[in-house]
Amino acid sequence: MKNILVPTDFSENCNKAAEFGIKMAKLFEAEIHFFHLLKTPVDWVKLDKQKEKRYPETLKKIGAAKASLRALEKKAEQENLKCQTFLQFQVDQENILKHSGHYDHDFIIAGSSGTKGIVRELLGSNVERLVRRSDVPVIVVKEDDVRFPFKDIVFVSDFVEDVGNAFKEVLSIAVKCNAKIHLLRINTESDRNSIALGLDPIRKFLEGFPKLKNFSMNVYNEMTVETGINTYLKQNKADLIAMRTHGNTGFLSLFSKSIAEGVANHSSLPVMTIKI
Repeated sequence: MKNILVPTDFSENCNKAAEFGIKMAKLFEAEIHFFHLLKTPVDWVKLDKQKEKRYPETLKKIGAAKASLRALEKKAEQENLKCQTFLQFQVDQENILKHSGHYDHDFIIAGSSGTKGIVRELLGSNVERLVRRSDVPVIVVKEDDVRFPFKDIVFVSDFVEDVGNAFKEVLSIAVKCNAKIHLLRINTESDRNSIALGLDPIRKFLEGFPKLKNFSMNVYNEMTVETGINTYLKQNKADLIAMRTHGNTGFLSLFSKSIAEGVANHSSLPVMTIKI
């Protein structure tokens, strides 16, 4: 991990994401970029200084945004990190991804505000669209403070699909943090596997990672995947939930449509998604 992007609107959760991003950048000795999109009433880049004065409120917002970005930059510099800040005058989620691609970011950390529960807010939100379209891993930060370095990372999968590359992203963080990875498979009504049979795909998956030592295997029988995750989180410690997504449907590729009533109700932990 060499380059981390933190898009921010300077809200409380985005500030938590920024603080977490600085910690992660320091651990990985990575450069960190803070990026803010500002909505303007006109195409701001085409205005000359004289015309800008016609929009005093926008000028005020721009000044405040620059000051906030500078404050984040100072925090990063205090940790001896390389840091860049960017202010763009158009609210368009695609711009974040274009910016990320231009600067070859290999990780995005985003704060999601709103009602409690990670996925509840993500569904239909700008952050969910970011997760869906990003080609690099994304960690979404919610209300809870991030416990970092992570000690317990839950990787959720059926372990039938090829999720090896997604797991490598999780593994790279676990190694740096010296964290334990908890491999979690949920047997639902649709597959009716026993606990013993449910462990077989995990064991087969682990054959591709013979050096992995600090892990646990977990299988839960539940009516839905999200119920199984919630049951696991009630009974076990976790600092991060990691899962893969498909680009076209985001989280819905893994969970049923009732996900907002599932994981979100019992977890405001950070969620890491890796597109496959």
